[in-house]
Amino acid sequence: MSIESGNITIYNSTGTSIQWLWAKKDGAPNFALRRFVIEPGGQIGVHDHNEEHEIFILAGNGSIANDSGDKYNIKANDTIFVPPNEPHGYVNTGNCDLVFLCIIPLM
Repeated sequence: MSIESGNITIYNSTGTSIQWLWAKKDGAPNFALRRFVIEPGGQIGVHDHNEEHEIFILAGNGSIANDSGDKYNIKANDTIFVPPNEPHGYVNTGNCDLVFLCIIPLM
């Protein structure tokens, strides 16, 4: 299995990379597993999707925000559920990489 990776620039994202750990091409019929790394000061801008997200924070500190400007602190070992069509974005507020796994259904 080859792991695809690359930088994210959509949604005004900065200092962010993604790795597709499992996807449809790997034989996963229902879900994709992705690993995100956001460098200190980096972000993924607020956006939404038709699919839900289940997130597990592996390392670092940051915040998740919605389109109303509400922010919630996140840290290693936190879990996050993002419902379908819920605006969300991430900011690394710490001194080390913010690393998380994100599972999405394949639609």
